[in-house]
Amino acid sequence: IHSEHESGKDGGRGGEGDQKQNKMCPWMWDNLTCWQAASVGEVVVVNCQDLFHDFMSAEDDMGKVSRNCTEDGWSEPFPHYAEVCSFFFYENTTKPDMYYASVKALYTVGYSTSLVSLTTAMVILCRFRKLHCTRNFIHMNLFVSFILRAISVFIKDGVLYAREDSEHCFVHTVACKAVMVFFHYCVMSNYFWLFIEGLYLFTLLVETFFPERRYFYWYTIVGWGTPTICVTVWAVLRLHFHDTGCWDTNENTALWWVIKGPVVASIMINFVLFIGIIIILVQKLQSPDIGGNESSIYLRLARSTLLLIPLFGIHYTVFAFSPEDVSKRERLVFELGLGSFQGFVVAVLYCFLNGEVQSEIKRKWRSWTVNRYFAVDLKQQRHPSLASSGVNGGTQLSILSKSSSQIRMSSPLAENANISLPT
Repeated sequence: IHSEHESGKDGGRGGEGDQKQNKMCPWMWDNLTCWQAASVGEVVVVNCQDLFHDFMSAEDDMGKVSRNCTEDGWSEPFPHYAEVCSFFFYENTTKPDMYYASVKALYTVGYSTSLVSLTTAMVILCRFRKLHCTRNFIHMNLFVSFILRAISVFIKDGVLYAREDSEHCFVHTVACKAVMVFFHYCVMSNYFWLFIEGLYLFTLLVETFFPERRYFYWYTIVGWGTPTICVTVWAVLRLHFHDTGCWDTNENTALWWVIKGPVVASIMINFVLFIGIIIILVQKLQSPDIGGNESSIYLRLARSTLLLIPLFGIHYTVFAFSPEDVSKRERLVFELGLGSFQGFVVAVLYCFLNGEVQSEIKRKWRSWTVNRYFAVDLKQQRHPSLASSGVNGGTQLSILSKSSSQIRMSSPLAENANISLPT
């Protein structure tokens, strides 16, 4: 929003002019534009609605609309929206609302699906002690960052866009700003844990002797500590130099790069690590020690590459360096719409389809089944009248031992389903 000050004809009348300047026109939403608070005699000039920027061609120029802050309040817009924004006003008025509503519905479904699947994956990894290792601990921190990101999105939408009259344009309470700080922290933590996943895997492939536990300590500090520092610095700078609204817009590019800079750096470093890991995989798969024909080697390489893309967040490199106001529609669909399902994909690939996890679940299921059979057998021995089926304890044990041997014979097949990178 651009402001222009006009002195007015009666500006030199001393006390009367000072009295006018003490009066204010409050923040106002006119169903199309958010008008900032202004003093009496001030003229506020805005462009045609920002939401129509996404539906314009590059050669179109946006018109400007102004309002005067008078003693009686805001004046009517001049010129009227229909005059300077007529093409967009009449032709595209329904399109932006439908478009943004569709994107919101898409990422709401995506984050909800991710939240449920990630929570289930966390319960599985925490429940089975044999799955407690450095690799899975890093996965669990990544899952937590995805969960926090989804929760922060829902909280932000609930605070900013709960009402259809866009009251958020003049919501500037401390609680609202705290929600935005929490949102940026969760998003930034998610990017950094994606970076740590790539760094861990690359280090694991490069170093022969890898002290995982010692490195995990530093990974935790980087994954949760660095976003804390960056978001805190951004909040302090925003409070002192650009304390407007609910901090949900980023007109000051220099301040926004306090958060965007480290995020872009993590994305690009992850991209370099991704390329390096693919090169290492190609070298390992082409080694004479690795059996298989050429087609199977490329198939395994393709599978490993597809598994790494959601884990590293490589798809974020598409818009990493593009300005915020360029390709807004595509960016929204890509980062909010499709990106919201990333947590679900990561949970499926690295938990539900993981052979190690599946084997542990099957082992627990067999153990529970055995205990259940023994409990039934003991109950029948205590109450002979219940054993009316004609199957005695010895027969049950023989059937159970037979089924257990069959399960043990099939267990190596389950191990082959383990989704892991070829080494």
